[in-house]
Amino acid sequence: MASIIRLRLSLHDAHYGGNLVDGARILGLFGDAATELLIKHDEDEGLFVSYEQVEFTAPVYAGDYVEVKGELVHIGNTSRKMAFEAHKIIEANIDPDKPYKARMIPEPILVAKAIGTCVVPKNR
Repeated sequence: MASIIRLRLSLHDAHYGGNLVDGARILGLFGDAATELLIKHDEDEGLFVSYEQVEFTAPVYAGDYVEVKGELVHIGNTSRKMAFEAHKIIEANIDPDKPYKARMIPEPILVAKAIGTCVVPKNR
């Protein structure tokens, strides 16, 4: 079972100079993917309780499009372990002379990956 979210990051998402988006925004998207997976599997939004691994591998900027994938990798009694990846699929052109230009990335760029655990209530 998998979840895929695609979206364009906006200037509102930029947190640092040069319109760099902070990693917390990507973690928030991982949380959204986790919620979708829990609803599909358990019909409950559950709660995110921990990350055991988080790695940021490339920068993301306002205007970039990202694709976030989440997958259930282990189902416990009430716990659900998930693996997440975020890839940049469209890159905004940061050339100030051409602010509306962008390009498809031939090979999506891995920008972050993580392993996390959520919990859901026991069946009543």
